[in-house]
Amino acid sequence: MVQLDIYGHTLRFETHPALFSPTAPDRGTMAMLSVAKIAPGDRVLDMGCGWGLVAVAAAKIAGAQNVVALDVDARAVEVTRENARRNGVGELRALQRDGFCGFDGHEFHWILCNPPYNSNFSVAKHFIEKGFNRLAMNGTMLMVVKRRDWYRNRLCAVFGGVTAHQIDGYFVFEAQRRSARYAGRVGRRSEPN
Repeated sequence: MVQLDIYGHTLRFETHPALFSPTAPDRGTMAMLSVAKIAPGDRVLDMGCGWGLVAVAAAKIAGAQNVVALDVDARAVEVTRENARRNGVGELRALQRDGFCGFDGHEFHWILCNPPYNSNFSVAKHFIEKGFNRLAMNGTMLMVVKRRDWYRNRLCAVFGGVTAHQIDGYFVFEAQRRSARYAGRVGRRSEPN
């Protein structure tokens, strides 16, 4: 059992050894949550929910009916559902999806993600490019990563700008949707740095 105080709430989580960061909250996730300024009624999407820390914390502020958690792993979805019930926000929706495939939700005020690190950046690219159109106008994507340049370049290419917060050895990128279209450089190849 992991117990945390987040946003003024004491939360309790069961984890699973097969899920990301099974014994304690990931420092990057905690850094991202420190930047998120979620308000009551905000619609929040947690991409790659793991054991549900971000989704449950967001639901305590925004209201469970306003939070959706997605993960490709069926075990993560079930553990998130159990943790939501345990913490009194059982109405949040936790769904098994491979990124945005098969998910039609939109008009989110927040999309929060700690993408898996892989050499070709395909998951992060999918989250950024497909996430843009899932945000409400002026909605914000927060993405926490260890490497700066590729993520900054890709977020700028799609959103037209990005703010980087360096916290506890991580970069938390904050990008707002300010137009109906991509910034215009999405098709240009961007090499990882």
